[in-house]
Amino acid sequence: MQASLRLLGNRRFLPLFVTQFLGAFNDNLFKTSMILFATYAIYRDPQQEANFNALATGLFVLPFFLLSALSGQLADTTDKARIIRLVKLAEIAIMGLGAVGLLFCESEPMLGVGLMLCAVFAMGIHSTFFGPIKYAILPQHLHADEVLGGTGLVEAGTYIAILGGTIAAGWISPATTAIVVLIVACLGFFSARFVPSAPRVGPPLTLDFNIFRSSWRLISGTMHIPRLFLAIMAISFFWMVATVLVVIFPPLVKNDFTATKEVASLFLAIFSIGIAVGSVAINRLLQGEVSARYSPVSVIIMAGFVWFFQYAGVTWTPAPDGTFYDVSGFLAQPHSWRVLTGLFGIAVFGGMFVVPLYAFLTTTVGKDETARTVAANNVVNSGAMVVGAVVIIAAMGLGLSNGQALLIVAALCIVSAALAWRLHKACESHTRGQARR
Repeated sequence: MQASLRLLGNRRFLPLFVTQFLGAFNDNLFKTSMILFATYAIYRDPQQEANFNALATGLFVLPFFLLSALSGQLADTTDKARIIRLVKLAEIAIMGLGAVGLLFCESEPMLGVGLMLCAVFAMGIHSTFFGPIKYAILPQHLHADEVLGGTGLVEAGTYIAILGGTIAAGWISPATTAIVVLIVACLGFFSARFVPSAPRVGPPLTLDFNIFRSSWRLISGTMHIPRLFLAIMAISFFWMVATVLVVIFPPLVKNDFTATKEVASLFLAIFSIGIAVGSVAINRLLQGEVSARYSPVSVIIMAGFVWFFQYAGVTWTPAPDGTFYDVSGFLAQPHSWRVLTGLFGIAVFGGMFVVPLYAFLTTTVGKDETARTVAANNVVNSGAMVVGAVVIIAAMGLGLSNGQALLIVAALCIVSAALAWRLHKACESHTRGQARR
């Protein structure tokens, strides 16, 4: 762990880490502010609240599905540091649009929400072009034995930033949020200017601007490799699970735990801390080795915590009619420890599950293919996230409760465990085959 943390003092890594940290903070401060405002100030029906959250998630994810192939090609043919700087410059304009929406959301709620949804879609485009780079640049700047540690720090930093963004969203006003997101976007552009150059590696590529053809070629060119197929599918099921959790969290807190938006922010914050802890802990367990051997058991334990969290919700004593628990009132309830323990456990073992799989994607292919491999992963992940959002909307429309949705999440964790186990065995077979040659 100490070896990984030493990367934070190295210019090969620190500017990228800071840029990613600020971007994740901004994304989540803005999105959480929007969702909490819509959940607590506009909508009064759990179905509408879940539908809005799913719509916001879908708009953010859609660009990943449509543009990841193009973003992967660009990242493998252009200096990655230059793309980072252009993307961060665009973030300033996007947050300007979002800030206007936040300023309108109290006086003209529907206009404000419309502008904010446009900004969420633009943020999805921004993240689509930044996403492949933040992982693909690591093998270019770090030594082979540093990649897992760097990946873990990026994941941990991301979720600590999400923590900061979600906590702030629950406690500051929309007007203050509008100012903060603009300031942070400018700081992100400044830090991006210090990311070291990462020029193209390998032969030049001819860019294919047909997004559907290039997406199909990207996926078919990656998914035919068994190890990559299994890694991408395992990660995709994880993000399907995460999407369902993100969609149901705010209405779950409001309607099942009868608590305020500050408690919803607390839930998201604890979830972020847990994933950060799991991201760093798995690197300590693996001692820098890129391996999926702990992923199956991690996600099975995660499923157990999902069930425990669901049980805590079923046995929860709601607040008196017409009232909500604030943070102190929620924590004062005798079984609040069950809720928070279940939530934290889900997050810790989720982080332990997914981090080695991302490190595997970036180290099992050539450095000139890493961005396209991550982009292929993003296309499939985004498809899984959209499926998760659509299924949960449809299921809740048919009367599925939040607690029942959590049981579906637990079942999906078991599928992820099976895929991760197959990946681990495939990697072992591949390693033995290389040793015999």
